[in-house]
Amino acid sequence: MKLKSFLLAGGLCLGGLIALAAPASAYVVCNRTGDCWHTDRREHVPGVTFRYHPDDWYFHRDWDRDRDDHWHGYHTGRGYWRGGVWITL
Repeated sequence: MKLKSFLLAGGLCLGGLIALAAPASAYVVCNRTGDCWHTDRREHVPGVTFRYHPDDWYFHRDWDRDRDDHWHGYHTGRGYWRGGVWITL
C-alpha cells in the first residue's frame, strides 16, 4: 500500500512539474501602421493584418531610431492598437 501511495504522489509531482515547465505564450505584435504592443494571444480581426514576434523581440529594438514602429504600453481587455487608439474587441 505504501508503494502505491508513493508512486501516485510521485506521478502527481511529475505532472505538476511538466505543467509548470511549459513555456508561456507571449508575443509582441505590430500592425501595418507601426503600432506595437505586448500580448499573450493571437487575435484574428477581419481586414486587419498583424505581425507577431517572439516576446524578447522588444528588447532587441532601438525604439528611438525606429521611426516606423511605436511602442504602446499594456492595455487591459481584448483588442488592438490602430493609429495610436485602442480598439476594443
